[in-house]
Amino acid sequence: MVKRKVIKQDVLAHQRITDHEKLCLIMQKETNKKIDDLHTDVHRLEKIMLASSGFVITSLVGLIVALVVKIF
Repeated sequence: MVKRKVIKQDVLAHQRITDHEKLCLIMQKETNKKIDDLHTDVHRLEKIMLASSGFVITSLVGLIVALVVKIF
C-alpha cells in the first residue's frame, strides 16, 4: 500500500470544510430556535383568537336573546 503524501492544501481544505460544518451547525441551531419561537407565538395567537371569537359570539347571542325578549 502506498502512503499518500499530505499536502498543505489538503489540510487547509479539510480545515475550511470543518469550519464550514461548525458554522452550519450553529446556524441550524439558531434557525430551529427561531422556528420553535414562532411556533410558540402562533399557538399563543391561536388561543387569543379563540378567546376573542368566543367572547364576540357569546355577546352577539346575548344581544339577540335580549332583542327577542324585548320584542315579544
